[in-house]
Order: sequence, then structure tokens, then C-alpha cells
Amino acid sequence: MSALTPIRFSAFDPKSLADVEGHLAVVVTPEGTMDQAARSANRLTKGALARLIASEAFAKAKTGQVITLAWPAGLAVEALHVVVLPRRLTPIEARKAGAKLAEAKGRKPLVVKAGNMARAADLALGLALRSYSFDAHKSAETEKAGTITIGHNKPEEMEAAFAPLLAVAEGVHMTRDLVSEPANILTTTEFANRLEEMTALGLEVEVLEEAELEKLGMRTLLCVGQGSASPSKVVVMKWNGADDKEAAPLALVGKGVVFDTGGISLKPAAGMEDMTMDMGGAGVVAGTMRTLALRKAKANVVGLVGLVENMPSSTAIRPGDVVKSMKGDTVEIINTDAEGRLVLCDVLWYAQERFKPAGVIDLATLTGAIIIGLGHENAGVFSNDDALCGAFLKAADAEGEGAWRLPLGQAYDDQLKSNVADMKNVGGRPAGSITAAQFLQRFIKEGTPWIHLDIAGVASVKAATDYAPKGATGWGVMALNRLVQDQFEAE
Repeated sequence: MSALTPIRFSAFDPKSLADVEGHLAVVVTPEGTMDQAARSANRLTKGALARLIASEAFAKAKTGQVITLAWPAGLAVEALHVVVLPRRLTPIEARKAGAKLAEAKGRKPLVVKAGNMARAADLALGLALRSYSFDAHKSAETEKAGTITIGHNKPEEMEAAFAPLLAVAEGVHMTRDLVSEPANILTTTEFANRLEEMTALGLEVEVLEEAELEKLGMRTLLCVGQGSASPSKVVVMKWNGADDKEAAPLALVGKGVVFDTGGISLKPAAGMEDMTMDMGGAGVVAGTMRTLALRKAKANVVGLVGLVENMPSSTAIRPGDVVKSMKGDTVEIINTDAEGRLVLCDVLWYAQERFKPAGVIDLATLTGAIIIGLGHENAGVFSNDDALCGAFLKAADAEGEGAWRLPLGQAYDDQLKSNVADMKNVGGRPAGSITAAQFLQRFIKEGTPWIHLDIAGVASVKAATDYAPKGATGWGVMALNRLVQDQFEAE
């Protein structure tokens, strides 16, 4: 896994600025009020901060903005970063400011003079999230990111507050690594191996191979991978952190298509290289389980991922074929590029049959239609349970991860009617994301709270986000961790 940039808290000394090397950051309020460290920096730079505060540029500065003074006279640093923050700020404001600082510092060491900042742990999380790059396959040695030191009046208290947030950052980074890996490296077998390694964190990990999946009747999942030389697998990760080990768990289910050609319904060549990210749902489940284990969450959670590769070959599933699911329903395959729902439906049924969960949340890079509808700002949210859905949306909002609920209904479900089987695997172009969700809902047992998250637009993006450079985002790990913390952990 990509190494996180080391972040440590130390005792705040506002006067020890002259000998700092690398990059230095101080905080100034939007009104231009300087704390002790900023005043010290202003004195050493012969009033440079005062001139900045008096400038037109500072008057237009927004909360969280970072203004950089390069090679400031009177200091040994390469850059002095002035962070514009109010005395009272929200966790999201602190995290975004930290992310801006991480972007500004690059790979240089950074000293942040935070003083009494109440949200210093959130600032550190922003720094950790944005200090990410996927360099595993670059032949030239990449410069290691410099250590980040945050000076604070209560360093031990902030270190303790940051510990569970560091676990979140580790989970996000794991998800990004998995989504970024090329398909010739992250095969179904390699993916399963990486998940098995998390037994060292206390997770119970079980890998179900093709023979067992066949015995269980997971024919819709198996049909997706039957055109590939890579074996299809289901990996089960269990975290029993609640005092009541027998309490029904929350089940997280992820689509893990390690590469998607579209199968016989072949995708266009342009952009197909991006289909290494079609296992994004499984990546989020893996990263969330890592976070829960690292912070020793007081909850029972089980993560299940279906790992397959969708390839065209003489053994591949064809349009027009009919396949029986583990549930027993038959599916007419209209489009082999609508494969994610075939993987998920069997794993969803298995999760309910085996674990009798308190709720089920599935995640998948499922439809291009969700990108047309919501762009890259929000994941699509579909649910049969207002309470669970509301709790998730609240958690996502609290963590700054965009999510938007869309409707379900019988008219959409009717689009899945088939003349030769119980259902088709697609419902046509209209409302494509909704009919995909309707397909999955057919595999949710009555009385089971369920959320479907279509993350096709947010799992990997072409431009940097608030917390991530362009590429894999790790969207969902923070929101799911927050949901578990708020709704499933004992007080």
C-alpha cells in the first residue's frame, strides 16, 4: 500500500521559525488577525504578512485559501504559506484547508504552526488525504514526501484525536491504490490476496473459489467471468467489534470487476483503459473494512466483494442467454456490458442468506447514466428504507462526500420484464441508473433495509477534488465509516 506521509504533533513554539526548513504554514483570520506564530513570521520577514493582509488579494481571500510567499526574506524556508481560517471553523473547513496545504507543499517537509486550533486533527486529515500519489509502476525513483509537523498547544490531545482519522486516511489510500492498479497487476487472485493480508489487522477473511460458488448457485456472478482466464471469487471480510458478537451485522457489498471490456457487447476502444476502475465498489468496501479494523470499531460489519473479469471469448456469456441466479430467478442477458448487477445480485442474496444483516449497502461503478444525471459531484443513492438512507445521507454530508437520492418505483421495474425469463438485465436507455437499482432490489428480501450506491461518477475523476489528486478518490470510505460510527456502534 502507498505509504502515508508521516504526520506528527509537537509542542507549539511560536518563536522557533527562523531555523525551519522546507515549508512553513501560519494561520491568519479572514479579518487579518495574526496569532503568535504569524506575528513572529511577520516580524522576521520585515512586515511581509502585514503587507499581504493589507493587499487587495487578501481582501478577496476565502476561508481555507492558502496564500504562498516564496523564499521569504528573514526565513530559511522555501515557502511561507498563509492559511486563511476563522477562529471557529467546521471539520470540513479544516480538512479542506489541510488539503490545500498538502497541495501547496508538494513533497517538501512542512511545519504548521496551529497554536490553539480546535480542529487541528481535521486539518491533519486533510493533509493526509491530499498527500497521495500512485507511483508503484514508475521506473524513476520518486522523491519521498517530507514529514509534516503540526505545532499545537495540546499535542498529545490532538495526537489522540487524529488516531481514528488516520485510520480513515489509511482506508481511503487503500481504496485509491486498488482502483489505480492496472488489471494485469490487480487480477482477481491478487485482489483476493491483498484482502487476505488484512487478517493481520484482526479481520476474518474467507475466499470462496469457483467450485464453491457453483455449489452455492451463483451462476449470474460466474457467467460474467466465464470468458476470462482469471478465476471468479467472492471474498468475505468480517469485523466483529461489538460487545454482542452475535448481533446482526451491517453488510457492505462491492462490485469487483477488475477489468470490463463489456464482454461480447464490446465497449468502444476509446476510454476502455479506464475500466481498470470498475472494481471501485469492492475497493471502497475493502478500504472501509480496513478503517474499521484499524480504529477497532465497536460494531459488527461484514464486507463481501465479488471479483470477476468481463472478457470476450469463445466461453463468454452471450446476449440472449438465460442464467439462473442464486435466488432462483432467471435472467435474460440482453447486454453483457450490464454485468455489475449480475455480480452484485448473487452476492447480495448470499449476504442475506448467510448473515441475516441489520442492513445492506452495495456499492458499484454501475452505470454511465449516473454520470449523465449527476456528473462527478455526487454518487447516486437508491434505497427501500428512509431511516437508513437518511442516516447515510447525513453521514455523507458530514464528511463532505456528495450523494443524492433518486427514486425507485414500479413503472421503472416494469422495464425489466422479459418474454423468456423472470427479468432482463437491462431496461433500456430511459432511467438507466434507476432500472439498474430496480434490478438489484429484486434480490433484497422483504424487511431488509437496503441502500444501493452508484459510484461510477465519483470513484475516479479527471481533475483534482477537494481531498484527492486526479484519479482514484476513495469516495465512500469516510461516509460509510461515519455511518457505522453514528448508527451501529454502541455508546
